[in-house]
Amino acid sequence: MMTSVDADLIRVLADPLRLRIVTLLARETLCTTHLVEETGARQTNLSNHLRVLREAGVVETEPCGRFTYYKLRPDVVAQLAGQFADLAESARTAADNKRACP
Repeated sequence: MMTSVDADLIRVLADPLRLRIVTLLARETLCTTHLVEETGARQTNLSNHLRVLREAGVVETEPCGRFTYYKLRPDVVAQLAGQFADLAESARTAADNKRACP
């Protein structure tokens, strides 16, 4: 049973704007222009956050003419969810384990 969670991925998703981007991309594939409209973030700031998400493997790009579309990689989110589920199960089974103090 795995009980560790990908700390790097959690750091990536801990940023409120990146989490908002991931939430939006969970609903549909969007280009940068759409994401600027939806989040109100500046294009350069948004592009930096998208780069971080892309480098972490959370999103992938799809060129379409002069636009770049972004889509969420559900397998990455599912893997992280599975790690948290394993952690919760470990906590359930360890609830009665108590180490004696010296």
